[in-house]
Amino acid sequence: MKKIWRKCMLKMKAVFKNERGSGYVDQAVVILIAVVLGALLLAGLYALFGDVVLPEITKRIQEMFNYAG
Repeated sequence: MKKIWRKCMLKMKAVFKNERGSGYVDQAVVILIAVVLGALLLAGLYALFGDVVLPEITKRIQEMFNYAG
């Protein structure tokens, strides 16, 4: 049991001593992609609500409260 534990600890030390820096570049690319996709999603929702949803809601509310006819 001690041999397995020691082997596992040696592997963990090797992983933590790794200073290549490639992980930082990968994380930066992932964050950049997430920001761009989020901005595109928000722009699409903004356009959808501005052109389709809000005018339809406004029209239906005006029809609902139109007591004259």
